[in-house]
Formats: sequence, C-alpha cells, structure tokens
Amino acid sequence: MPARTAVKSSVLYAMIVALAVVYVVPFLVSVATSFKTDADAAANPLSLIPGTWTTAAFQTLFVNSDFPTWATNSAIVAVFVTVGRVFFGSLAGYALARLRFRGRSVVFALLVGVMAVPGVVLLIPKFLVINQLGIYDSYLGMVLPLLVDAAGVFIMKNFFESIHPSVEEQARIDGAGTFRLFWSIVLPMARPALVTIVILSFQGSWNELSHFIVSTQSPELTTLTKGVAGLASGQLSQGNQFPVKLAAAVVMTIPVALIFFLFQRHIMNASDGAVKE
Repeated sequence: MPARTAVKSSVLYAMIVALAVVYVVPFLVSVATSFKTDADAAANPLSLIPGTWTTAAFQTLFVNSDFPTWATNSAIVAVFVTVGRVFFGSLAGYALARLRFRGRSVVFALLVGVMAVPGVVLLIPKFLVINQLGIYDSYLGMVLPLLVDAAGVFIMKNFFESIHPSVEEQARIDGAGTFRLFWSIVLPMARPALVTIVILSFQGSWNELSHFIVSTQSPELTTLTKGVAGLASGQLSQGNQFPVKLAAAVVMTIPVALIFFLFQRHIMNASDGAVKE
C-alpha cells in the first residue's frame, strides 16, 4: 500500500511539474529575450541566456514609443474601475443577500445570466450605448461601463450570506440603519472577499482590450493592451523587434504580479468572518 501511494504521489508531482514548466518557460523566454539584441533574438529565440546582455529594448520602449502614456492610461482606468467594483459590487451583493424586495430572485437570475453571456457578444451594443451617451473616446467611456461586474456581485453576495444575521441584530436594536449596518458592521468582516474583488478587478481592467477597442480611438487614450497589440503588429518600424515586444509584455505583467503577491494571503475564504450557529 505505501508503495502504491508513493507511485501515485510521484505521478501527481510529475504532472504538477510538467504543468508548471508549460506555464513558466514561456515567461522566462520572454524575460530573457527582452535583454537580447534583435539579431540574437532571431537566431536563438528560445535561449534562456542572452548572447549579449542589453537594455536597448527597454530604452526603446520608454524613450522612443508612447509606452509611458499607455501605462498611465491603464493605471488610471484600473484604479477607478477597481474602486468602483469594490464599492458597487459590495453594495449590490449586500442588497441581494440581506434585503427582501419584490423581484429579488429575478435580479439574481439576470445576474447569473449576464455572467453566462460571452463578452464579445456585447461589444456592438456597448459601443452603441457609449456613443449614444456622448462619452465615446473619453475616460468616462473607458471607465463607466466597467464599474460594475456581475462576478464581483456574485462573490460578495455569497460571502455576505455566510455571515450569520445575528451579527447585525444588536446594531439594529441600537438603531443602526441598513447602510450603517453594511458599512460599519458587515463590510469590515468581508475583507477576504474584498481582497478577492480587488485582485480580480485590477487584473481584469488592466488586461482589458475589447472594451477599449470599441470605446476609444484617440492615440492619447491608448491603453497598454492596445499599445502592445500595436507593437506586436510591427508598429515601431521594420523587423521583428522581438526584444521590444517582449519587454513590453514583461513590464505589463509587473503590476498585476505585485498586486497578486501582496494580497494572495488574504484571498477569499468563505469561512472568514462568518458566525456559525
């Protein structure tokens, strides 16, 4: 029996290592290539050690392109969208979890339905609405449609339902209103869920592309995803320019990686903060 268990464990670990290699190696190749020359990248595209170490790709990226503008636009959108999704998502989740109103089940069913609809299906309607509201090609048009996320509301609703109502009963007896109960009693207990929403919202808005394609056209409003996509199609000049393209991709992953590693210990655990009977 121990021998069979050891074999199973070895097979499992081998599969995990294989999956890790599949995901990690391409990123390592990107990092290594960003420090290569164009000739070295073309001659040895999969080498993890540059033949000649150089930061020319990063200099080109930050000095001879609009990369700083793209990064600024992405940061502005990501911050506003993250704050908006945390606030509105937690409000909507609390309403669905605690308030009893007519049509509540219908609203929740529609919420689940929205989560099932592919985002690409909504691109044309989204463009028509943005254009009709007069916010096309503006920061407002980039941010407003992303402020509420169905998945975030769903996560917050489930977490609030895991908190026993007795937590709020004493404060309600003392005269606290619904918003006071939400803001001062329940929300502080929902930190794991809020951290989860922060990570997902920042990552989603930072990596968003399709929405910005239909909501903007001005070069000064280009985000990182649109800009890097332009680099990949040979925007700067002739030649493959693999180092520049992959340097852009590597820099673009840094903020999301930092957010994840800073908050990973606080990612949602449905039992955190809950009061059991």
